[in-house]
Amino acid sequence: MNAKIKIFTDGGARGNPGPAAIGIVIKDENGRLLKSIGESIGRATNNQAEYQAVIRALDYVVSEIGEAEIEIFLDSQLVACQLNGEYKIKDPGLKPLFYRVREQVMKLGGKVSFIHIPREKNKEADLLLNQVLDSI
Repeated sequence: MNAKIKIFTDGGARGNPGPAAIGIVIKDENGRLLKSIGESIGRATNNQAEYQAVIRALDYVVSEIGEAEIEIFLDSQLVACQLNGEYKIKDPGLKPLFYRVREQVMKLGGKVSFIHIPREKNKEADLLLNQVLDSI
Protein backbone atom coordinates (compact mmCIF):
# COMPACT_ATOMS: atom_id res chain seq x y z
CA MET A 1 0.00 0.00 0.00
CA ASN A 2 1.28 3.46 -0.88
CA ALA A 3 2.05 5.98 1.80
CA LYS A 4 -0.36 8.87 2.28
CA ILE A 5 1.41 12.17 2.66
CA LYS A 6 0.14 15.67 3.50
CA ILE A 7 2.33 18.55 2.41
CA PHE A 8 1.87 22.20 3.34
CA THR A 9 3.83 24.61 1.14
CA ASP A 10 4.29 28.35 1.09
CA GLY A 11 6.47 30.71 -0.87
CA GLY A 12 6.99 34.41 -0.54
CA ALA A 13 9.11 37.32 -1.66
CA ARG A 14 9.82 40.67 -0.13
CA GLY A 15 9.68 43.18 -2.96
CA ASN A 16 7.94 40.95 -5.53
CA PRO A 17 10.33 40.30 -7.12
CA GLY A 18 12.81 40.37 -4.29
CA PRO A 19 14.54 38.12 -1.81
CA ALA A 20 12.41 34.97 -1.70
CA ALA A 21 12.05 31.86 0.43
CA ILE A 22 9.98 28.72 0.74
CA GLY A 23 8.46 26.88 3.67
CA ILE A 24 7.44 23.23 3.54
CA VAL A 25 5.92 20.91 6.14
CA ILE A 26 5.57 17.23 5.23
CA LYS A 27 3.48 14.93 7.43
CA ASP A 28 2.31 11.34 7.26
CA GLU A 29 -1.36 10.40 7.31
CA ASN A 30 -1.34 10.42 11.13
CA GLY A 31 -0.02 13.98 11.28
CA ARG A 32 3.52 12.93 12.28
CA LEU A 33 6.14 15.37 11.02
CA LEU A 34 8.38 13.76 8.40
CA LYS A 35 10.28 16.84 7.24
CA SER A 36 10.22 20.60 7.54
CA ILE A 37 12.12 22.83 5.13
CA GLY A 38 12.78 26.55 5.17
CA GLU A 39 15.11 27.76 2.42
CA SER A 40 16.13 30.90 0.59
CA ILE A 41 15.65 30.61 -3.17
CA GLY A 42 17.34 33.87 -4.19
CA ARG A 43 15.36 36.52 -6.04
CA ALA A 44 11.85 35.62 -7.24
CA THR A 45 8.24 36.75 -7.34
CA ASN A 46 5.67 35.49 -4.84
CA ASN A 47 4.14 33.18 -7.44
CA GLN A 48 7.52 31.79 -8.49
CA ALA A 49 8.29 31.12 -4.83
CA GLU A 50 4.95 29.33 -4.38
CA TYR A 51 5.80 27.05 -7.32
CA GLN A 52 9.35 26.51 -6.06
CA ALA A 53 7.96 25.35 -2.71
CA VAL A 54 5.79 22.74 -4.44
CA ILE A 55 8.72 21.61 -6.60
CA ARG A 56 11.08 21.30 -3.61
CA ALA A 57 8.46 19.31 -1.68
CA LEU A 58 7.89 16.94 -4.59
CA ASP A 59 11.66 16.57 -5.10
CA TYR A 60 11.90 15.45 -1.47
CA VAL A 61 9.08 12.93 -1.86
CA VAL A 62 10.56 11.54 -5.10
CA SER A 63 14.00 11.04 -3.53
CA GLU A 64 13.11 10.06 0.04
CA ILE A 65 9.64 8.47 0.02
CA GLY A 66 8.80 7.35 -3.50
CA GLU A 67 5.35 6.71 -4.89
CA ALA A 68 2.69 7.95 -2.52
CA GLU A 69 -0.78 9.39 -2.37
CA ILE A 70 -0.09 13.08 -1.82
CA GLU A 71 -2.21 16.05 -0.83
CA ILE A 72 -0.47 19.40 -1.24
CA PHE A 73 -2.06 22.28 0.63
CA LEU A 74 -1.13 25.79 -0.45
CA ASP A 75 -2.52 29.23 0.27
CA SER A 76 -1.94 30.58 -3.24
CA GLN A 77 -5.25 30.29 -5.05
CA LEU A 78 -3.57 31.19 -8.34
CA VAL A 79 -0.99 28.40 -8.15
CA ALA A 80 -3.46 25.82 -6.83
CA CYS A 81 -5.92 26.60 -9.62
CA GLN A 82 -3.19 26.57 -12.28
CA LEU A 83 -1.94 23.18 -11.08
CA ASN A 84 -5.50 21.85 -11.12
CA GLY A 85 -6.03 23.11 -14.69
CA GLU A 86 -8.67 25.65 -13.63
CA TYR A 87 -6.65 28.76 -14.54
CA LYS A 88 -4.48 29.41 -17.58
CA ILE A 89 -0.85 30.33 -17.02
CA LYS A 90 -0.38 33.80 -18.48
CA ASP A 91 3.00 34.61 -16.91
CA PRO A 92 5.69 33.02 -19.12
CA GLY A 93 7.99 32.84 -16.08
CA LEU A 94 5.63 30.36 -14.41
CA LYS A 95 5.26 27.92 -17.31
CA PRO A 96 8.57 26.08 -16.81
CA LEU A 97 7.79 25.77 -13.10
CA PHE A 98 4.35 24.37 -13.89
CA TYR A 99 5.89 21.76 -16.21
CA ARG A 100 8.48 20.84 -13.57
CA VAL A 101 5.65 20.14 -11.10
CA ARG A 102 3.84 18.03 -13.70
CA GLU A 103 7.05 16.06 -14.35
CA GLN A 104 7.42 15.28 -10.63
CA VAL A 105 3.74 14.31 -10.36
CA MET A 106 4.24 11.76 -13.14
CA LYS A 107 7.27 10.30 -11.32
CA LEU A 108 5.01 9.80 -8.31
CA GLY A 109 2.34 7.92 -10.24
CA GLY A 110 0.02 10.90 -10.68
CA LYS A 111 -1.62 10.58 -7.26
CA VAL A 112 -1.14 14.20 -6.24
CA SER A 113 -3.93 16.62 -5.27
CA PHE A 114 -3.49 20.38 -5.00
CA ILE A 115 -5.77 21.97 -2.42
CA HIS A 116 -6.16 25.70 -1.79
CA ILE A 117 -6.42 26.58 1.90
CA PRO A 118 -6.73 29.91 3.73
CA ARG A 119 -3.46 31.45 4.91
CA GLU A 120 -4.39 30.89 8.57
CA LYS A 121 -4.45 27.11 7.95
CA ASN A 122 -0.89 27.24 6.56
CA LYS A 123 0.87 28.82 9.55
CA GLU A 124 3.67 26.26 9.93
CA ALA A 125 4.94 26.61 6.35
CA ASP A 126 4.46 30.40 6.49
CA LEU A 127 6.51 30.60 9.70
CA LEU A 128 9.38 28.63 8.13
CA LEU A 129 9.62 30.90 5.09
CA ASN A 130 9.34 34.08 7.15
CA GLN A 131 12.11 32.93 9.50
CA VAL A 132 14.34 32.60 6.44
CA LEU A 133 13.31 35.99 5.01
CA ASP A 134 13.84 37.66 8.40
CA SER A 135 17.41 36.32 8.48
CA ILE A 136 18.37 37.66 5.03
